[in-house]
Amino acid sequence: MDEERKAAFRNVYEQHYGSVLAFVLRRHPREGAEDVVQETFLAVWRRFADLPEPPLPWLYGTARNVLANHRRGEMRHVALSVKIAGTGVGEESGPTERAAGDPTVHRVLAGLPEADREILALVAWEGLSPTEVAAVLGCSGATARVRLHRARRRFARALEEAETGTGATTEATPATKEGT
Repeated sequence: MDEERKAAFRNVYEQHYGSVLAFVLRRHPREGAEDVVQETFLAVWRRFADLPEPPLPWLYGTARNVLANHRRGEMRHVALSVKIAGTGVGEESGPTERAAGDPTVHRVLAGLPEADREILALVAWEGLSPTEVAAVLGCSGATARVRLHRARRRFARALEEAETGTGATTEATPATKEGT
């Protein structure tokens, strides 16, 4: 039985390692990305009996949680360093976004709420369906579809405003204001 489990794990690892690494690299600097992937597969080993079929959305969700833990650890480290140095912290920079080629798209993506960036990235970069996105985010398929629709709409609106130079001075009225 143990050899069977090892072989099954090895198969999942070999089949999905590249996808998980690419997922992590789009959200984390190269240095440290390998550690995140290894922690992800360590979690898979520990919870192998719980691994759903197909496993990739679950692997992305696990990698996402590991990344969140790393970010919290990094923020604690920065806060401690600042406290020790006795200086203030400037603007925090968010996770690196990699919008291919177009600086306007990059700027618009960076200006979106993190939840919007994440769901758009899961669909565009990872090629996941709304049902698979739901598995990664731990929500229902309907909720994922609504969040994706709203994120796409906010992205399109922000991109149009950036390209036309409008929107910075307009305020949303209650009739057009969008909820989350």
